[in-house]
Amino acid sequence: MKAIADIRRTLHEHPGVSSHEEFAHDLIISELAQLKPTRVHDHVGGYGVVAVWGEKPSAPTVAFRADNDALPIGHRCGHDGHTSILLRLARLVDANPPKDGNVLLLWQPAEETGEGSQRVIDSGILQQYNIKAMFGLHNLPGFDEGCTVLAHRTFAAASTGVVYHFEGRETHASTPELGVNPGLAVAALIERILAMNSHRSIDDFRQATLICVELGQPAFGTSAGSADVMFTLRAFTNDAMQLLMAQANDAASQLASQHGLKLSQRLVEPFDATENDDAMVELVEEEADECQYVLEPFRWSEDFGRYLRLFRGAMFGVGAGRRHPELHHPDYDFPDVIIEPAAQLFLRLAKRIVKF
Repeated sequence: MKAIADIRRTLHEHPGVSSHEEFAHDLIISELAQLKPTRVHDHVGGYGVVAVWGEKPSAPTVAFRADNDALPIGHRCGHDGHTSILLRLARLVDANPPKDGNVLLLWQPAEETGEGSQRVIDSGILQQYNIKAMFGLHNLPGFDEGCTVLAHRTFAAASTGVVYHFEGRETHASTPELGVNPGLAVAALIERILAMNSHRSIDDFRQATLICVELGQPAFGTSAGSADVMFTLRAFTNDAMQLLMAQANDAASQLASQHGLKLSQRLVEPFDATENDDAMVELVEEEADECQYVLEPFRWSEDFGRYLRLFRGAMFGVGAGRRHPELHHPDYDFPDVIIEPAAQLFLRLAKRIVKF
């Protein structure tokens, strides 16, 4: 068989952005064809793959997930490494399959856009199994190489882009009183939503970031008649995110009514918070060779959180090196040295849930 590090480099050379992971999908299927899983599901949620070792879906099942998509600038987030870790785990499980229970490996598409996990859930495949625990990981530059990075409760924040569209009425710039200009509503909405920011505690953390404003057009004879205001909203718990979203929507609705504007709203790339099960976090700590807890969740988002709404589990990090380029940096490349220890940690976790 081809060395796992070589497979990782091959994936690195053929990045597929979210929903276009054909190469990764076909490579995973090709590698699994050399093994003997009980079942393989292809094209799950697009270009996802699920492989299962075990005879009875109703038996206790442990699930592991890796993401297989890339950024528009290539594999600069390490999903090629995550995919390779799970391929290494597949070989380990295949060499010594479970005697009582199931091991389910999921290679998930479209993580970067926050769509992939929901597509996998909608496929219904996971619900066919008695999943007792589900684990996922992400490599983390800035931490000791190979160190397991843990967070009680939330590992990564909930977030969503939101676009508020105000529709008024254009008129000649010499008679603005005859139109409905959304400018004052836009200014007030920015002030109100940014005033919602709070960093007092994990439960209270709320962050709104102004992203873009498009108001009217560069036509100096015309008073603006429409506007789009875009924010990214972020919170450390799903409850706090729901509250922040409701408050932002209320502010936009009130201002639209006050200024005689029509309002519409849409979300862009929404992510749930990855709210870990404390017992599963402690299980990871017990099996990790070296671990470190972070004091607060990471502010970036990860779509593993949708699985954690359905199954007990945990998301954790694996250090990529203190001096390693950060995620999404043009010079980032996944460190192959952490593939084997990460796969072995996954295997130890599997043995805590099902019998080998």
